[in-house]
Amino acid sequence: MFCVVRSTSLLSAAKSILSALIFATTVLAWEMGASAAPSPVMSTGSITSQPIGHYDFCQRRPDECSIHPSDLRPISINQKTWEEIVEVNTSVNRWVKPVSDFDHYGVVQYWNYPDDGMGNCEHYALEKRRELMKKGISPANLLITVVRLPDGEGHAVVTVRTDRGDFILDNLTDQVKNWTQTPYHYLKRQATNDTGRWVDIIQKPTVVASMTN
Repeated sequence: MFCVVRSTSLLSAAKSILSALIFATTVLAWEMGASAAPSPVMSTGSITSQPIGHYDFCQRRPDECSIHPSDLRPISINQKTWEEIVEVNTSVNRWVKPVSDFDHYGVVQYWNYPDDGMGNCEHYALEKRRELMKKGISPANLLITVVRLPDGEGHAVVTVRTDRGDFILDNLTDQVKNWTQTPYHYLKRQATNDTGRWVDIIQKPTVVASMTN
């Protein structure tokens, strides 16, 4: 899988307001239960292959890939939690400088934490997951997810499971969106009950929105 390394725009007051509006709109849509829309929660299927980059990462850090959370309930979302999620997404997008694995490590695929402040989409995803786990969010609700962009290029994001739906943390945008509001084709993600296993994603019927920064 090749990974997108484009940078994002900086955090602004307008984006903070937009994030609050997205949260409010999401809550309203959930409560109204728009039955005609694709589900705000991903449907997953059977166990599938683990990305080679994640497999290598697990060999180096087995403690990261052997977690079996006991509580698999989605996180209860509120304005404070939402703001923390948005802040982590934006701060990591600003801090990490985009670079390909080949330019960075001399290999095509190398998943790692961006402790040197550099990396590609998997590095962004791992760092966001780590930061949100520090804030008390269970790894069952922070799932690295492999997708394809509209042009067919591979990409990695973080899916945050909440009681308001599944939201995407992405290095290509500071906006945190429900998965149905992204233009991606979803392939697989980490299993909720085992950080070292991956499951297929049953694709939503249609793409319902395009991505904007």
